[in-house]
Amino acid sequence: MPTEFPGCRCILCHDYGDRDEWDSVDQHTVEHVRGRGWSVKMIPADDLGPGFAYTVGLWHTHRSPELAMFGLDIYLMQDLLNDLADGIAAGEPVEADQERHDLIKRYPVVLKQIDLRWYREYFGQAIAFYRRPPFPMLEVVWPDRDGRFPWQPEYRQQHPALQPKLWLRPEDR
Repeated sequence: MPTEFPGCRCILCHDYGDRDEWDSVDQHTVEHVRGRGWSVKMIPADDLGPGFAYTVGLWHTHRSPELAMFGLDIYLMQDLLNDLADGIAAGEPVEADQERHDLIKRYPVVLKQIDLRWYREYFGQAIAFYRRPPFPMLEVVWPDRDGRFPWQPEYRQQHPALQPKLWLRPEDR
C-alpha cells in the first residue's frame, strides 16, 4: 500500500479541493497508484515523435525516480517499465547512470537522469499528479543491435529520433 510522505504535494497526499473534478485519466492514475504503487502512461507515436511510456507514482510510493522509455512498442515499454518498478517495489533501487542487464534479453539498458527542462514537453500526467516538479525521472536507454548506446561513437541507430536523449539540456540535443 502506498505511503503518504510528509511534505509530499501529490494529489493523494494533499487535497487541492478539486477531487470532484478529476477526469478519468486522473482517477485511473490514482487507482493504480493506490493499488499497485504506480501507473504506466503510454503515449503512441505520432507525427511529432516516437511512442513512449513513463511511470507515475514511484516517487510517491517508493521514493524512487519515475522511469521513462522511448521508441519501442508502447505495450513492450509498459511491460519493461512494470518489470523495473516491480524490482523497485522488491527493494532493487534504480539510479542515474546505472547499467542493467536484467531487463531486455541479451541487451543492457542504462538509466539516465532526465533534465528538468523536458518535463513539461513529455510528462504532463506526472506533473498533474505531483502538481509540480521537481520529482526525479530517469530515461531507460536501450542500445543499438551491436550493444552500443547513443553517446558512444560507434552507435548506429537506424532512426535516431526514437530516443530523444532527454538527459541532455534542450540546447545541447
